[in-house]
Amino acid sequence: MSLSGMISAAMLTLGKEAAAIDVKVWKDPNCGCCKDWITHLEANGFRVRVNLGGNDAARTRLGIPRSLASCHTALVGGYAIEGHVPARDIRRLLREKPAAVGLSVPGMVIGSPGMDGPEYGVRKNPFSVILVGKNGGATVYQEYEGNKV
Repeated sequence: MSLSGMISAAMLTLGKEAAAIDVKVWKDPNCGCCKDWITHLEANGFRVRVNLGGNDAARTRLGIPRSLASCHTALVGGYAIEGHVPARDIRRLLREKPAAVGLSVPGMVIGSPGMDGPEYGVRKNPFSVILVGKNGGATVYQEYEGNKV
């Protein structure tokens, strides 16, 4: 590779790192699906810092109701992210900047990011991404149909 090619490649790498969005995650140290969700975020341009444990305390501190709980909690751009929320919905949230606590995919839905590994085959259950309002209300932010397998 020429010198100009190496410089271009280095600039492209720096540009990607500058565009990365920081995410702080609290998860159980033994949870594999949390690790897979983190991999999903990283593959979509997020820079993730993981805290082992403290999920329940983070969820409470950030204002996610227990009824919308999942297996991990994150903080990105001032918003709480609970569970297996797709990266595209997090990006939409950050772009739209609604007056909200954040997003949640309650439970551990097969077919959601991190719950879509080979052990689940092609099965994808329908799920909703919930927008958690600052007033305690919750509305559907995005729906995923799943498949009929």
